[in-house]
Amino acid sequence: MFDLPSLNGLRAFEAVARKGSIREAASELFVTPGAVSQQVKVLEEALGASLFRRHKRGLILTEQGAALYPVLTEAFQSMALAINRLRENEREGPLTVSVLSSFASKWLVPRLGRFRGIHPEIDVRISATNLLTDFGRDDVDMSIRLGQGEYPGLRSDFLLAEPLYPVCSPRLLERDPPLRHPEDLRHFTLLHDENPMEWQMWLKAHGVEGIDATRGPVFNDASMVLQLAIDGQGVAMTRGELAEDDLEQGRLVKPFDLTIPYRFAYWVVCPEASADRPKIVAFREWILAEAHRGRHTVEAGS
Repeated sequence: MFDLPSLNGLRAFEAVARKGSIREAASELFVTPGAVSQQVKVLEEALGASLFRRHKRGLILTEQGAALYPVLTEAFQSMALAINRLRENEREGPLTVSVLSSFASKWLVPRLGRFRGIHPEIDVRISATNLLTDFGRDDVDMSIRLGQGEYPGLRSDFLLAEPLYPVCSPRLLERDPPLRHPEDLRHFTLLHDENPMEWQMWLKAHGVEGIDATRGPVFNDASMVLQLAIDGQGVAMTRGELAEDDLEQGRLVKPFDLTIPYRFAYWVVCPEASADRPKIVAFREWILAEAHRGRHTVEAGS
């Protein structure tokens, strides 16, 4: 613990010593000359030493004041430099975003080039993980979460909804047995991520019976499930826009135009205290615009 006198008194003394005038110091500090005089007086009392002598030409530093002045000037300059660097880092420095690995590889990473084109000064660092972010512990600025958007103490902005629908390789549709109706799925391998209930919910919603919704391999990453589907190894249940690029490029197709709503959605999340930092605002506005752009494209093509 540092035993220091009032910071206001130190600032007042340094300004008076540098300007050589209480009035000019007061103008710089946006206070009255009387307030500056009082702050210097309190500082002198705390130090037990006089810092100025009055002279007909103005104020002259005493021996003690002359010894203190350069130390304070250097200290305030160092503080100003550190604060400016911190502000610059907050404005243009690295931005760490925690994202589900499947969402990162299938949706976010392919679009990041557009963000770099708009904000080349912001170095985005993606932390692809399925673990929940602890902003008090993890070195993360913001995250994209799959949930219901209720996070106490955090700001959350809706990003993307999560409809469920099956996808497969177009090659699978060219083989026998045929895959024309949901009931035909009994002849195909069902691919699952960590939530095998998704297939069960989809089949039940569309009145499909007699199919074991739990059969087939299970993976802990949705992007791995989609890759298996691309390779023709089965039919995957996907969420939201994870398969958007693969569908646009023809690597995947929807065997049926049947979806069901999912109880979770993607949300852009950050602490309330840092929500207005320029680099966080820049990324949030960009990614929300990207999601809106994707929805507009889908609506235009439907």
